[in-house]
Amino acid sequence: MLYELWRQIAAARRDDFALRDAATGRRWTFGELFAAGEGAPSTASASSDTDDEPRRSLALRRDGALAFPQGNSPEFILDLLVAWRDGKIVCPLEPGQSPPQFPPPPAPCVHLKTTSATTGAARLAAFTAEQLAADAENIVATMGLRADWPNLGVISIAHSYGFSNLVLPLLLHGIPLILAPSPLPEALRRAADGERALTLPAVPAMWRAWHEANAIPPGVRLAISAGAPLPVELEQAVFAARALKIHNFYGSTECGGIAYDASDTPRTDAACVGIPMKNVSLSVAGDDCLEVRSRAVAKTYWPQPDANLGGGCFRTSDLAEISDGLVCLRGRAGDLINVAGRKVSPETIERALLQHPQVLECLVFGVPSRDAERTEEIVAVVVSREREDVLRHFVLETLPAWQSPRHWWFAETVQSNARGKISRTEWRAKFVEQRNKFV
Repeated sequence: MLYELWRQIAAARRDDFALRDAATGRRWTFGELFAAGEGAPSTASASSDTDDEPRRSLALRRDGALAFPQGNSPEFILDLLVAWRDGKIVCPLEPGQSPPQFPPPPAPCVHLKTTSATTGAARLAAFTAEQLAADAENIVATMGLRADWPNLGVISIAHSYGFSNLVLPLLLHGIPLILAPSPLPEALRRAADGERALTLPAVPAMWRAWHEANAIPPGVRLAISAGAPLPVELEQAVFAARALKIHNFYGSTECGGIAYDASDTPRTDAACVGIPMKNVSLSVAGDDCLEVRSRAVAKTYWPQPDANLGGGCFRTSDLAEISDGLVCLRGRAGDLINVAGRKVSPETIERALLQHPQVLECLVFGVPSRDAERTEEIVAVVVSREREDVLRHFVLETLPAWQSPRHWWFAETVQSNARGKISRTEWRAKFVEQRNKFV
């Protein structure tokens, strides 16, 4: 199904610009990209050094049921097209990532996505062709992606966000793609040079870096942020400086797009992530967790199914409220911190801390307490030159004393990974490891 849809797009847009690799300057029309996919051999040892098609990537590809396109280059696109053509199950990999060991999922599954592992171990979600196509359709329709506004690709095309916002719109809807070699400000400027109109999907850390470096390309017409919560102050600052609205996009690997802020002006409430995507139905379960229903929801986790995913429904761990059509997130059920029987969302404390002008970044989580009566203790990782006692007093002005962090960890940065994700699990493990060294 996917290759046939691609065949139709390639025929209809044969002579139109499809793909540009900013690292090399190489360009392909849709017809040229189709010819490259048709002519590429299937064997893992085959490669091409001609000027008419991208050179085959060195990522592991197996004869049999599975294919592993890898990296963030035109070779990824070609490997994907060959896999679609040959009827293989696709499992995209990040650069340097080793293929996971698992049996191929049963038909009609054709694609496996790896979850981001922000709250635990990574998992695989299995999709049918219809489910992948439905997510791309929802994204194009909701965001208004346009063929005359090429996507500028700086995010990973192997990750669910990049795959659904960059790769599938290219191959299934004819939205051209420009691949930048890196998200660094100068690389972004070079990739966007000469382009009068662009769509730029990114993550909050990228938007902040580009804003501070005055590197946001003037041709950006549609700005999208996903992968992590978009700070309201950053959204407002970019709008004030550039009259450019960054649209917050909320989604999940298991179901694709969930909600999108389509408004023309910056938000005032960071918890509100927008309205439901087109063709997506949302509800809040009895435990306050958000449930997503759409044709884009994955078929199952693989190889261990889970009752929270399947049958067209994904039950998230996100605590949510839906009011007047707006979706507001109140934290994750698994992230709630239990302090002597009272529970608080780390986002509540983070929002309070970020109101201080000297707090640039912060991350809050709970760790087991050595005091049995407290259950957990609150840890705040902060990027700030302000003193601990000043920040502690500041928090106490807006939050009850029991929600004030007991431990303060001053860091140079709260680093996110290539997907723009910040893992509380990883930071919690690092804190506990450091604490145990001094026991």
